[in-house]
Amino acid sequence: MTSEVALGRAGALLTIDLDAIAGNWRRLQALGGPAECGAVLKADAYGLGAAPVGRALFAAGARSFFVAHLEEGIALRAALTSSRRLSRLAGEVGRPQDDRVRAGPGLEEEPSPGAANASPTSPASGRGNTEPAPRIIVLNGLLPGLAADYTAHDLIPALNDPGEIAAWAGHARTLGSALPGFVHLDSGMNRLGLMPEDQERLAADLSVLDGIGPITWMTHLACAEETQSPMSRAQLDRFRRAVTPLPQAPVSIANSSGIFLGSDFHGDLTRPGAALYGINPTPGRPNPMADVVRLEARILQIRRVDTPMTVGYGAAHRVEGPARLATIAVGYADGVPRAASGRGAVRIAGFTAPITGRISMDLITVDVTHIPEPLVTPGALAEIIGPELPPDQLGESAGTIGYEILTRLGRRYARRYLGGAE
Repeated sequence: MTSEVALGRAGALLTIDLDAIAGNWRRLQALGGPAECGAVLKADAYGLGAAPVGRALFAAGARSFFVAHLEEGIALRAALTSSRRLSRLAGEVGRPQDDRVRAGPGLEEEPSPGAANASPTSPASGRGNTEPAPRIIVLNGLLPGLAADYTAHDLIPALNDPGEIAAWAGHARTLGSALPGFVHLDSGMNRLGLMPEDQERLAADLSVLDGIGPITWMTHLACAEETQSPMSRAQLDRFRRAVTPLPQAPVSIANSSGIFLGSDFHGDLTRPGAALYGINPTPGRPNPMADVVRLEARILQIRRVDTPMTVGYGAAHRVEGPARLATIAVGYADGVPRAASGRGAVRIAGFTAPITGRISMDLITVDVTHIPEPLVTPGALAEIIGPELPPDQLGESAGTIGYEILTRLGRRYARRYLGGAE
């Protein structure tokens, strides 16, 4: 997907293994089954490219995708619809259930909006090819006054407060057709979702849901990666109590780490994100996921230094004896955290080279004194992220997490995708 000319000109190369992402999804699907396994593609698929990642995951079998923002959903819908494999699905509303939706009181049981304009061979038409199109759920919810934008692009909002429920139900009544919705019941995260008092009011007056269907009840775990924490079980219990008086419907609970908590947390639809991209969902234990990302940057210059020289901005590193340093074409503008200065490392020809001095906008400097000189030459590539230096490790060296490392990857790299959909 990247020309050889671009690869040759680039200061750094980011390689993304789409087949590894698809393989990780299949592993999570098997672990969380029989629940459906979705895929979280927010933040441009954690920095790796929502369009190619989405197409690869659809080809692998994923049918439910999650984004954070409306614009992310619009872009993903366009990317999936424009791919060759999905071209015949244009106009489909994009949900794996029957294309007829349960109508609330006062609404006709009508085909979904996508079915109205579907071709005779599309899934929405109910004839010919029956392969379901993807559904895309916008986790940050329904933006005020923009309900029509969601239906225009076949997007499903997570409904995070009573106002959003009312607005989505009202939009359904305007269209004269029920609309699907994910109703978010907060169970302890205290970010988004209906608060306990809202949940009680909802249970007491279910008419507010008229026009919304099919419904999925969802919640989000706060401490799923901490297997010894009682928080996840407490949230599960709260969620179960919250849905008991509500209409029976599919539930979605587990994120990446939540899948590893056991079948009680799997519900009907899991929502893995970081684990798809190689982040360890089981901290403190071996990573069960395949490596996805390799970031390599070019060595620009080798220099010999000695006491009392200093290195980099602020003279933060003082040379303590004869040494060889390599300057590499990557910096914090490319997503390598400045906080990793003096703490992180790179790999060169199988050797670990510690970062010396401060990471600057475009450059880092590493100590290569211990590496044989023929292996360290201008133009050679140093591994910044890879099998020996996973995103989690770079994050730890900077006092952050692998999630942040991936989502901060810059746009100056040449990007190369391996495998994936046609």
